Amino acid sequence: MITIGTRANLRIVREQPFGVFLDAENLGEILLPRGEMPREWVIGEELDVFIYLDSEDRLVATMKTPRAMPGQFAKLKCVAVTGVGAFLEWGLGKDLLVPFREQKTRMEPGKSYLVRVLVDEKSHRLMASGRIARYLDLTPAVYECGQEVQLTVYGKTPMGYKAIINDAHTGLLYANEVFQKLSLGEKLKGWVSAVRGDDKIDLSLTPPGRARVDDLEKQIIGELVARGGFWSLTDKSPAEEIYNELGVSKRTFKQTLGALLKKRLITQTEEGIRLN
Repeated sequence: MITIGTRANLRIVREQPFGVFLDAENLGEILLPRGEMPREWVIGEELDVFIYLDSEDRLVATMKTPRAMPGQFAKLKCVAVTGVGAFLEWGLGKDLLVPFREQKTRMEPGKSYLVRVLVDEKSHRLMASGRIARYLDLTPAVYECGQEVQLTVYGKTPMGYKAIINDAHTGLLYANEVFQKLSLGEKLKGWVSAVRGDDKIDLSLTPPGRARVDDLEKQIIGELVARGGFWSLTDKSPAEEIYNELGVSKRTFKQTLGALLKKRLITQTEEGIRLN
């Protein structure tokens, strides 16, 4: 069944001066305005379109892709505030409404906010909410250690960065394991490092396990070769220096050095590491 706020392949059924109508099955015929049409098309052809309501609450289609689909979180810029709420720019001709009741703090034009895009159950209109916590951890979290996930940064605490996992759950990136500046709304790839007994989820920006160590071993050997066999980096080096050089935590670096020492591929002294 075709629904508002989704993409679908719809067949062109007829043309009018202001555009073409597409067969949306259970929703009836939907207009694709002429300004949204491809340069070449034929009756009977299917087009991949996004379906939403225009400013007059009429079903309409577009070939553009919004910056976030319903069910997703995104950082969007406020472009206007009216008597009904704030409007955010999200890549379509019609800006996205955030009603006042869905604003955690009053939004201001020119500023960007992390929001959840959704379809209002009563009006079927696309809208957004700044009340992030309301839409998180509503279903049991089933993750495995080492699982790759999509993260969206949504807050910071003394312990680290709070992140949204796969647009559904919350987790934590510990401050002592993050060596880059993260900003609100930033999206990045991460990994589940632990699922604790209280169902809280620990996250990492580096892949865990043997594969990570193998890749880092090759990287360190390559750096040693490029540097003539010696590198003034050891397991006593500051965590920030290790991250700047290799993009990994000090713990991962020490684990990898241990593996290389065990294989007798390198030697470590107080001055640095040397290729054997």
